[in-house]
Amino acid sequence: MSDWGTIPRLVRSSAERYADAEAVVEGRTRVTYAELGARVERAAAACLAGGVEVGDRVAVWAPNSLDWIVAALGAVSAGAVLVPLNTRFKGAEAAEVLRRSGARLLFVTGTFLGTSYVASLRRAAGQGAPDGRGPLPGLPALEQVVVLSDDAPPDFRTWKDFLAAGEGRSAAEVRAREDRLSGPSLSDIVFTSGTTGRPKGAMITHAQTLRAYEIWADLAGLRTTDRYLIVNPFFHTFGYKAGVIACLMRGATMVPQPVFNVATALANIAAERISVLPGPPTLHQSLLDHPARDAHDLSALRLVVTGAAVVPLRLVERLHGELGIGTVLTAYGLSEASGIVTMCRRGDDPSVIAATSGRPIPGTEVRVADTETGAPVPAGSPGEVLVRGFNVMRGYYADPAATARTVTPDGWLRTGDVGVLDTSGNLRITDRIKDMFIVGGFNAYPAEIEQLLGIHADVADVAVIGVPDARLGEVGKAFVVRRPGSVLTADDLIAWSRREMANYKVPRTVEFVGSLPRNASGKVLKEGLRRRGGD
Repeated sequence: MSDWGTIPRLVRSSAERYADAEAVVEGRTRVTYAELGARVERAAAACLAGGVEVGDRVAVWAPNSLDWIVAALGAVSAGAVLVPLNTRFKGAEAAEVLRRSGARLLFVTGTFLGTSYVASLRRAAGQGAPDGRGPLPGLPALEQVVVLSDDAPPDFRTWKDFLAAGEGRSAAEVRAREDRLSGPSLSDIVFTSGTTGRPKGAMITHAQTLRAYEIWADLAGLRTTDRYLIVNPFFHTFGYKAGVIACLMRGATMVPQPVFNVATALANIAAERISVLPGPPTLHQSLLDHPARDAHDLSALRLVVTGAAVVPLRLVERLHGELGIGTVLTAYGLSEASGIVTMCRRGDDPSVIAATSGRPIPGTEVRVADTETGAPVPAGSPGEVLVRGFNVMRGYYADPAATARTVTPDGWLRTGDVGVLDTSGNLRITDRIKDMFIVGGFNAYPAEIEQLLGIHADVADVAVIGVPDARLGEVGKAFVVRRPGSVLTADDLIAWSRREMANYKVPRTVEFVGSLPRNASGKVLKEGLRRRGGD
């Protein structure tokens, strides 16, 4: 294993080792590794000037871009703990994570997908008496908001002004701050919603991140000459760590794409000679099926890593046969385990790649246990997937009770996923204890969606399940009990949901019922709802 120790040292090493190689391509902007290193150092200096201390939480709420990479790595180099925010969040959802994490500094995009993130955040957190030093009364810990554009409201700062404020800080000061960090220092807190509907922040260290993604890069066979189209969102471990961090390790070229659009992806693959394209199965399926596919030269593509859902064998065969992709791998992970638990190996049979998520990565144990007793079950039998190893989180941020429920005293992480191990140690995920479903690669948690729908004045009771969808894999369906006298329609509730929650959480269908089936203790019996869910 390489001895970077911390992410800032990795950035510095990459700037030296791959100095003249292209690090990031964004439209007409082309940045070498040496230039990227200099930009990150400048951003770190600005964080120091802005009062960021070791261990402070710094959030980034922006789409995949060069600025995201520079802001995030600059903050981490200044000793901060990165808190990435989901770009699909609405203002209230983002404010909740900012509040829970106690973030002191936020980097935010101006406008994305027609939404002003600044305006939505101000609506969610701009009320009440100011009891902090920052611009948003509802977020007293948040001292500064930096808008990643050329203009910003008077009480926020522009990216340019923020960077300029750090010009008085020397490279030696930045280096001294970086040197205060070590492997056990926290590198990031990834907030993930659970069955309670309340986001929980998985704490991951520098050493965990570096070890996990050096393994990922090795197993995937990532090369210095690779050009990597990063469509997976940077707010997700798959985009940031299997993307940015892995590329820094190998000196590969990053081509960030802010939104998955098939036509844009095809154009990027052809124009930039993209060789690496990880993502959920829906991404690869839509590329294969696009009517203009043959008009683009996709011959440079050589590596696909997928997961997050069932992978049809036919998809693996088509990627090999129709696109000539030499390596197609599947993997399984979760935020609480640094984003990676198992992975297929190059050379595995296509049936293994399609039917399983591969074997545990080095340094990690996987066990399948009886969901009631916790006792190990034999190969071929389903049970809860448990994980133990270097990759298991340090706990949930400021939530020892949730940590104790999730990580056993002897270090086993209870994933809440149901899986089966075969006799070769390959893991197949079959179900989810937590009822989570996956919408186009995004984890959707029914309890969280139910909590949001419950706010609607006409909703008396609600239960959400995942139902199959040809394009996205799964989508939400809501069973709703209306309040007496309500004339709420499905279209009304779906339109309201689109205003109040991230798009992947919005139920695609609504069925009104007189009551929800519950057991004696009041728990909704979702199995019955699932049986009628696809009707």
